[in-house]
Amino acid sequence: MSFAKKDYFAIFLLLSMLPLLMTSSNALAMQDIEFNTDTLDLEDKENINLGYFSRANYLMPGSYSLEIKVNNNNLSEEEVVFLAPEDDPKDSVACLSPELTDKLGLTDKYQKQLTWWHDNQCLNFDSLPGIQAKPDLASSSLHISIPQAYLEYSAIDWDPPSRWDNGIPAILLDYNINGNISRFGKEKRYALNGTGVLGLNLGAWRLRADWYGHLDNNSSVFEQMNNERVIQWNRFYAFRALTNLSARLTLGQDYLNSNLFDSFRFLGAGLESDLNMLPPNLRGYAPEITGIAKSNATVNISQKGHVIHTEKVAAGPFRIQNLYDGVRGKLDVKVEEEDGSVQQYQVDTANLPYLTRPGQIQYKLALGQPNVERDYQRQNFAMGELSFGGGNGWSLFGGAIVSNNYHAISAGIGRDLLAFGTLSFDITQSFARLAEENKKLRGSSYRVNYAKYFDSIDSQIQFSSYRFSEQNFMNLLDFLEVNHTGIRYGSSKNQYVVSMSKNFNNIGMSMVLNYNYETYWDQESTNFYSLTLSKAFDIGKLKNVNVNLSINRNIYNNVIDNSIYLSTSFALSNGGNMSYSLSNSRYETSNRLTYSDIFDERTNYQLSVDASGKYKSGSAYLNYQGDTAHFSTSASFSNNQSSFSMAASGGVTLTTEGVAMHRMGSPGGTRLLLDTDGVANVPVRGFGAPVKTNLFGKAVVGDVSSYYRNNVQIDLNTLSDDIDVQQSVVQATLTEGAVGYRKFSVVSGQKVMTTLQTAEGNSIPFGAQVLNKKGLNTGIVDDNGNAYITGVEPGSIMTVQWSNEDKCEIKFPKTIDVNIPSLLLQCAPMVKH
Repeated sequence: MSFAKKDYFAIFLLLSMLPLLMTSSNALAMQDIEFNTDTLDLEDKENINLGYFSRANYLMPGSYSLEIKVNNNNLSEEEVVFLAPEDDPKDSVACLSPELTDKLGLTDKYQKQLTWWHDNQCLNFDSLPGIQAKPDLASSSLHISIPQAYLEYSAIDWDPPSRWDNGIPAILLDYNINGNISRFGKEKRYALNGTGVLGLNLGAWRLRADWYGHLDNNSSVFEQMNNERVIQWNRFYAFRALTNLSARLTLGQDYLNSNLFDSFRFLGAGLESDLNMLPPNLRGYAPEITGIAKSNATVNISQKGHVIHTEKVAAGPFRIQNLYDGVRGKLDVKVEEEDGSVQQYQVDTANLPYLTRPGQIQYKLALGQPNVERDYQRQNFAMGELSFGGGNGWSLFGGAIVSNNYHAISAGIGRDLLAFGTLSFDITQSFARLAEENKKLRGSSYRVNYAKYFDSIDSQIQFSSYRFSEQNFMNLLDFLEVNHTGIRYGSSKNQYVVSMSKNFNNIGMSMVLNYNYETYWDQESTNFYSLTLSKAFDIGKLKNVNVNLSINRNIYNNVIDNSIYLSTSFALSNGGNMSYSLSNSRYETSNRLTYSDIFDERTNYQLSVDASGKYKSGSAYLNYQGDTAHFSTSASFSNNQSSFSMAASGGVTLTTEGVAMHRMGSPGGTRLLLDTDGVANVPVRGFGAPVKTNLFGKAVVGDVSSYYRNNVQIDLNTLSDDIDVQQSVVQATLTEGAVGYRKFSVVSGQKVMTTLQTAEGNSIPFGAQVLNKKGLNTGIVDDNGNAYITGVEPGSIMTVQWSNEDKCEIKFPKTIDVNIPSLLLQCAPMVKH
């Protein structure tokens, strides 16, 4: 080993022992550590600065942009000032402002015990024993350690309200656009459909406008525009979280979200307990829509004539689980196939038994006017309901809805039956005075809900609901319709909703059954059920063979539609998947053979051939998750018709910190803007496929959840070699609809070995830091004045600093020869730029 290498080895051996020396005891941590430079084999022992290493976690007084971490959980990026204490001018401590301290999650008891210094602007750490704040300049973070007893309740991936982030001001536009060109013989059809959300975020407020667009070649563009058929604004509303009340306030057009009364759209105001603010295990559910598509189809879900969800699905059974969780009551489902045929049916979403945790109160209030396309929409109403959790598993709930000449009162009780499941029962009494002959109607409706998981047989009744309504019972919309038209039709009598599942583990099979049956006082009954059986097994060398059988029966408007779908699939040795399906309905019997595979994490495709009697066809489907949008395209061909469609879903988010196009998560929903400090093509990842930052170093991740602690990271496996990351993971707990903002410490450029000298030709002191224009540490000078510097841009200027007063700057040449072992640079006195 050469003499110089021994010096280098001795230096780094000493530095590697510093953590042990500095953390061996609290007493040592608080004292200066004196280094004996005589033990180092150095040529210039005077020109050395080990002051940075004399105290643990020392930062020179000043202001730093740091990522705040509380017990190793990221909180937010803040500007933190470091000050020298009055009793120890050689030390520095972080000044935690009252605003930052409010975000730490301390309970009210300990929050009141805090004391302050520096004109009440900085937290006194001695006021609560055990609290520590340690900076880490290498990762641009401040680690705050707080004993758990001081903190509010938190769970895995869930933070208390004090740590929730309302995000930054933003304008957003989310879209889901489908275009289709089809040919039937000599006839050509063109159609363009779109749905989306336009939004504005200001502080805690979220302003949203839902839109729906349609354009086809059945009439001219100008005619459709004149008839206002191209773009329709379905809903204008604003909402915000009231964290102190664990509630959500909504103004504008909304859907009545009630466990007791039928849902309808209204214009007004609503205030309700928000279960999404509770820990994950206490939250509610969203309704699920199931069905069978004969081809690559479009599913439109509407309520009271308003489209609330549109989704493109592949051929076969489908499950739509991402509906707005406030949707309740009867939903109209329309499945539009590629060949123009349409399936229609209705689904009643059942409610879980209305149980509330002991001592907890949940409430819902609404005030306004029904917002439907009738003259009676100016009728005022008010609604309120309340649920209280008593002891021993009992819950009491009730509510009322009041309007002119109409009111309804409801009361019920829920009970946790422990091993026997959960049960609730409620009665609703309506009183109506009709305009016709001043007629008075009074009726009642009775409902029973039940849910149970049978652990011994691995079965679950997810929802089981029965409701009986007397002939004179009316909900508010029924009353308004009768008063307006004098006609009453579709009065419900009996309604059954059942959803259950079972696993047969001994034979590797599962079963799901959904049943919906409703009778009426004045029309024919409707009936819908679906049974799905699934089994996985191996056959010789074929592994993971899956067989699925789905049976649907739908009786709607006196039309019986039975359908059966049988499919089997298995994986191939090349990683692809082959499947065969047989479907039978009242329209036709068809066979389909499909091959599907993936190109990479972002791209997958599917090829299919179909046979239905004399009808033969082929189709192809390609799906790509881009950085700026989610794209898909499909094409189908047969003897007398062809179809080609393209779809794109994504969004544009414009904020005070930058703008980015991106893939869409939930329309108008929560998202996180990521900033890599101007460095482009940095791959970042949420829960789905990674997305690369744009030319401005910005990217938006849409697959984040409200009120969850979301982790987003830089994908180091695909990171370019010329990019260095000092911090690869950020966390954020965002309120509903927020646009969060997080910044990564990233530098881009060449890695260069340099030899640094002062203007007088002396070596730069050992331990000096090299800082780029962003203030990030890009290198440390060794004992011979050498520094390995990262993030070097040709022609750029960096600062070399070894004390508060001692600093100089180096300038890199416009052309850097990577073959030179070490680049000699002169460190000139600082000048203003």
